Amino acid sequence: LCPPGVLPLCCRRPAWDRAARPPPSPLQPPGLPLAPCRSFSNNKIQVELDESSGVAMMKFKSPPVNSLSLEFLTEFSISLEKLENNRACRGVIITSAVPKIFSSGLDITEMCGKSVEHYTEFWRAVQEMWLRLYGSNMVTVAAVNGSSPAGGCLISLSCDYRIMAENPKFSIGLNEAQLGIVAPFWFKDTFVNVVGHRIAERSLQLGSLHPAPEAHKLGLVDELVPEEKLMEKAAAVMAQWLALPDHARQLTKSMMRKAVLDRLVAHREEDIQNFVTFISKESIQKSLRMYMEMLKKRKS
Repeated sequence: LCPPGVLPLCCRRPAWDRAARPPPSPLQPPGLPLAPCRSFSNNKIQVELDESSGVAMMKFKSPPVNSLSLEFLTEFSISLEKLENNRACRGVIITSAVPKIFSSGLDITEMCGKSVEHYTEFWRAVQEMWLRLYGSNMVTVAAVNGSSPAGGCLISLSCDYRIMAENPKFSIGLNEAQLGIVAPFWFKDTFVNVVGHRIAERSLQLGSLHPAPEAHKLGLVDELVPEEKLMEKAAAVMAQWLALPDHARQLTKSMMRKAVLDRLVAHREEDIQNFVTFISKESIQKSLRMYMEMLKKRKS
């Protein structure tokens, strides 16, 4: 049985049950009418689904830095669920509508000076976001068009493929250690599965943020492309992945990811309690307050 609120791969409608269609072309041919498009937009996230190709575009639109607030995380999970349940959707490209930033990661204000109940609700929303994305039936491509620290990096790592804009000013990594925070085991597991144990161990201990060229060298992102060609490349990669039979790709994805997903599902409440206990410590709260003060000074 599926745990309440969790939709693991094995419990979702099989991918091969979706309507068959030819793979999408990377670009709309000139002179042809625009393909039918269905869109829905919340406060933080905009989604457009091209029903002829089966590809959705999810754009983060929560300036200034697309921080992962409780509201953002809730919208993210709902948007993914809508796409997952739409028979016309086979893949989603995730990107940002905010210049120079993909996502700055978890919203610090959600973890500072709040109640135990709030911390519990917030962390459950973070878990849900990851469970839905990492365990999605759809092909997921991250088009990283700006810096992507911490939780933003986790979103990218959770996708099937990562393309980053070729800009050395953009960086990506799980830098929680710099804030005095320990990345949870499922952040770590996702990271290790992408870059390997040694690179993940060093990067997590140092809280490293890797410039785009270094991130590519480490395997943290799969490709670098000029910023102006990022979306074109993302569409081409999506077409390549969707050219394969859905059932074979999806079952392979489930086989590769199930153990990591199951580990969090089995220890979900324990993970929430560990987070609440840790984040409630005065030493951690002090560290977060100092970090917020530093950010305020930077803005001024």
